[in-house]
Amino acid sequence: MAEMLGKASIRFSEPVYILNSASVVGTKEGQGPLGLLFDRVGKDDMFGCECWEDAESKLQKEAVETALAKTHLGAEQIRYLFAGDLLGQSMASSFGLGVFRIPHFGVYGACSTCGESLSLGAMTIEGGFADRVLCVTSSHFASAEKEFRFPLDYGSQRPLSATWTVTGSGAFVLGNEDARRAYQKDEESVTDPSNRRARAKITGVTTGVMVDYGMKDSMNMGACMAPAAASAIRQHMEDFQTVPEDYDKIITGDLGKVGKQILITMLREQGIDISANHMDCGIEIYDADTQDTHSGGSGCGCSAVTLSAYILKQLEEHNWRKVLFLPTGALLSKTSFNEGKSVPGIAHALVLESL
Repeated sequence: MAEMLGKASIRFSEPVYILNSASVVGTKEGQGPLGLLFDRVGKDDMFGCECWEDAESKLQKEAVETALAKTHLGAEQIRYLFAGDLLGQSMASSFGLGVFRIPHFGVYGACSTCGESLSLGAMTIEGGFADRVLCVTSSHFASAEKEFRFPLDYGSQRPLSATWTVTGSGAFVLGNEDARRAYQKDEESVTDPSNRRARAKITGVTTGVMVDYGMKDSMNMGACMAPAAASAIRQHMEDFQTVPEDYDKIITGDLGKVGKQILITMLREQGIDISANHMDCGIEIYDADTQDTHSGGSGCGCSAVTLSAYILKQLEEHNWRKVLFLPTGALLSKTSFNEGKSVPGIAHALVLESL
């Protein structure tokens, strides 16, 4: 049985495996420093569709198809689907993934949705309620701007604190030990060297709480989310009785340059120094010198595609043995923002280890 730790954490008695994964991104992401690592880079950000929302649905569909193909599975072999996005009523997931006919849990944690879906999927498997699940999330720059700020035609000015919503979708096939053995046996009969065995294992989770510091600036998501990230990291280390040095990397989802500095400062004030091994997906995905993204990247797809393309690769190659992966989310809507409400944040942490 899994072990409940402290106030918000679970240590798995048996690891949950990330059997394989896929990342599909837009043109800007393909031009960034991780561009060669993504499974697919779109030729244009419409992905052959007539509107931005349909393009995001297409992102998710292609990510799922790619992940299933890489894992040599059919949709009928997946017990549950955990999926979410940034759009109202999770439109990208609803219209993009229905074709697979997989029992579906819709989840929403803003830009922390990757961490939330992976946590729920892993707990479902560890609890014995599934042998394989699929966790998917996405974001699209144009659909997110339309949903939360202004349509692109408006041409609004972006402050330096703003982050650029990543156009991308990440899909992850999780499995238990039996699923891992079946996958490994199948891999031995496959001659394509691009196929892999299980990529990493999930050994624990810490579920975040909503943290509201009264921030009302929707163009400074890093500042809105940093307190939640600090809260989740502190709670995780308290529950697991660990220190920053126990991890090769502590990886936040999309704080960007502004949020990163706030996070490091807040934790130092609590006696925790992560400056030596902290990494932020929103900073890694774009080139600050050549790509005009101001503070960095954000969006559900930011941490998802960076995890699939880069973080898991480092664990596979044993460059890192153990990381704390912590997607972060800003919980706002057009309605709450226009009513003058603040922007709470949330973050969910997973312990990822190499095999």
